[in-house]
Amino acid sequence: MIAVAFAAGLAAHLLRLPPLLGFLAAGFGLNALGFERSPTLDTIANLGVTLLLFTIGLKLDIRTLMRVEVWGAATLHIVGSTLLLAGALFVLKTLGLALAADLGWTAMVLLGFALSFSSTVFAVKVLEERSELGSLYGRVAIGILVMQDVFAVIFLSASSGNLPSVWALGLVLLWPAARLLKVLLDRVGHGDLQVLYGAFLALVVGYGLFEAVGVKGDLGALIVGMMLASHPATAGLAKSLFHLKELFLVGFFLSVGLGALPNLAMLLMALVLLLILPLKSALYYLVLMRFRLRTRSGVLATLSLTNYSEFGLIVAAIAATSGLVSDAWLVVISLALAGSFVLAAPLNAASERIYARLKKPLAGLESSTLMAADRPVAIEQVDAVVLGLGQIGSGAFLRLTEAHGLRVLGVDNDAAKLAPHQAARRRVIEGDAVDSDFWDKLVITDCVGLVLLAMPGHAGNVYALKQLRKRAFAGHIAAIVDYPEEVEVLRELGADAVFHIYDEAGTAFADDALAGATRLAGAVKGA
Repeated sequence: MIAVAFAAGLAAHLLRLPPLLGFLAAGFGLNALGFERSPTLDTIANLGVTLLLFTIGLKLDIRTLMRVEVWGAATLHIVGSTLLLAGALFVLKTLGLALAADLGWTAMVLLGFALSFSSTVFAVKVLEERSELGSLYGRVAIGILVMQDVFAVIFLSASSGNLPSVWALGLVLLWPAARLLKVLLDRVGHGDLQVLYGAFLALVVGYGLFEAVGVKGDLGALIVGMMLASHPATAGLAKSLFHLKELFLVGFFLSVGLGALPNLAMLLMALVLLLILPLKSALYYLVLMRFRLRTRSGVLATLSLTNYSEFGLIVAAIAATSGLVSDAWLVVISLALAGSFVLAAPLNAASERIYARLKKPLAGLESSTLMAADRPVAIEQVDAVVLGLGQIGSGAFLRLTEAHGLRVLGVDNDAAKLAPHQAARRRVIEGDAVDSDFWDKLVITDCVGLVLLAMPGHAGNVYALKQLRKRAFAGHIAAIVDYPEEVEVLRELGADAVFHIYDEAGTAFADDALAGATRLAGAVKGA
């Protein structure tokens, strides 16, 4: 299974597709070869989802959920989408389509509710690959998914007939206990003990403790992560868990494909559900625009949410156990889930091109008064611009400002990275350098002589460089890369200087050490 998953993932990568498409294909291929889902694979998949939600929580400010564009959009969409999809199933029943003909109203509403959810796993993977988890549209999309998780907990509690244990009230004690958890996070350092501590927090304090009192475990992992989100060490903790989480998530995508082998009727119904998916997406967009987002933010958030959720399988299983639907619907929803991933991956990869095509037709739906966080701004009276305020970008920003006395503007799409600079009254703005609107409304005056491309994603730096050259920027452009093979790509696009961060760090270290040693040798010789 590992061999097939690797081969399929590599093939997808070589075709410039997300590897997760290869993992899904591997699951269906293994299914056809006679492999079946096993308890071990399900455990690995659950571990991946739990660690994913925990790492989301580490990056999620709880105040995001309190914003009206998050809880309001999530509530409106879940209600509207449930009714819309239940109505679509009624039409299919009226037409006498196989599997839909025997559905009652309760079953149609239940299935509509199941199909109204979007996949947290898929959306986060898409946003991570684009380095846009911290962007405004990314935060809104993740917030909506978290609210959907809350609705899921309420449904599961009601459908099972088992309310959470009375001991669940004791979970409020986790809030004051968070101080102790943060102290331990400081003490564990950055090695293997940090990884183990992260697993302990996610799987024991989060999943295990919440399950023990009758609350959804993966929601518990998310909540524990959110409790620690304000701690400065959480970025390192999330990075430590990243590869472990990615490995376990391969099991999740394989398990989707290994669900079951379909017959013709199941394939036909899954195809119909995929044809209905644009209705759900259109509703997402209309709801989001109701909360004064820009067209681009609405389109990109909608694309990241354009899929079905693994939660649909849980609802279908509950409905099948109750005798409301046949077991065949489990297979149908598995196929629709996998198919939605296959369709959504290339759509998200081409999201900027899709937005460019839809920008004018959708312009009439954009509010005349956009929310403050989504308004593009112009750049004026600055000498240099730093795009990306991670560790390297922030260091460069401070060096240009303090050592060279330049007027510098910092730009990042992550509000958390802007916060320390704003507290120090430095000139920074929230902006997305892979946002075509950002560049269309950007005014770069002749006084700007230097632009530093310090974004974490290579694709973002490439896009920004193309936009600068397209606008005939005459100043100096410097960029950073993580891998040596990326250096030539940026040079060919016209970057004046490209720095491989690890090589340059070693070079600067050696130069500074040698300079210090030279001064010391001279002082000793003079004495």
